[in-house]
Amino acid sequence: MQLLNTLYLTTPDTYLRLDNDTLRVEVDHETRLRVPLHHLCAVVCFGHIGLSAPLMHRLAEGGIALVLLDDNGRFKARLEGAVSGNVLLRQAQFQRVADAAFTLDMARACVAGKIKNTRQVLQRGAREAKADDEAKTLARLADDLAASLRALPAAASLDALRGLEGEAARQYFSGLNLLVRPDQRAAFAMDGRTRRPPRDRFNALISFLYAMWMNDCRSALEAAGLDPQVGFLHALRPGRAALALDLMEEFRPWADRLALTLINRGQLAANDFVLREGGGVSLQPDARKAVVVAYQERKKDEINHPLLAQSVPLGLVPLVQARLLARAIRDDGAPYVPFVAK
Repeated sequence: MQLLNTLYLTTPDTYLRLDNDTLRVEVDHETRLRVPLHHLCAVVCFGHIGLSAPLMHRLAEGGIALVLLDDNGRFKARLEGAVSGNVLLRQAQFQRVADAAFTLDMARACVAGKIKNTRQVLQRGAREAKADDEAKTLARLADDLAASLRALPAAASLDALRGLEGEAARQYFSGLNLLVRPDQRAAFAMDGRTRRPPRDRFNALISFLYAMWMNDCRSALEAAGLDPQVGFLHALRPGRAALALDLMEEFRPWADRLALTLINRGQLAANDFVLREGGGVSLQPDARKAVVVAYQERKKDEINHPLLAQSVPLGLVPLVQARLLARAIRDDGAPYVPFVAK
């Protein structure tokens, strides 16, 4: 299984060329990096990155995904070669989506995984809080999320399930400010979740991290032979990778944890962000590089996977979960179990 084979490009006005069977990275007409194509499974470009046509053809031919995101990490386009994967598995996936009971069960599992992992973020914050009142607030919010979990089995429709997920997310985000180091709270204050564009520095940071998790989840689903467009929790829409969004739900708290680490350790500061006209906020180019490096390093962390009964790098967990998802779609006796941190 592959882990460190995604190339992220964040420097504005970088140009990518094909040099024999190597990807050459140029900045200001100077070669900064050469990467053999056989080492890559994806190339992710943030913002204004140029590419030669021969390189795009070679990436498509080699099954190497080319992903274009804007400066904030919002998805713009994805270039791929011929569709691969198990057509019978995809046929089963399409049939499962038409099964209302299966769809609801799968969506419930996605929401449960997300809430369990967000609850652990708050519980850890409560244990580490220096002030008693903050510890009590975080513990209360964690209890509220436990109540949301208990309510999930009674959700009889996708709308009811989405309502519970939305309320749980609101409670969770209301407590994240208390997990930020006190001397950084003014700069990284967060008033709920905002996007397109993010309205504060914390939202800008987690949006950027979510974009990278999203790409990894989509690639994992494709590697498992599934269609990332056809999901269960997220409504089907043209151009929306609904199943990738479903799979990503359980990993969002991991992005939040990394964001908190970068802020609390002083690896990011207020001046690493740009406040734009209209209220949008985005990362500075050098800060984007720092976040990408931190994300790649975090993917190396060994995580104990409860179903595998062994440790695996965090970066491989989406692939493990995609395969478990494929098994659940094929086999009625194998319900999907989301990854929950221990």
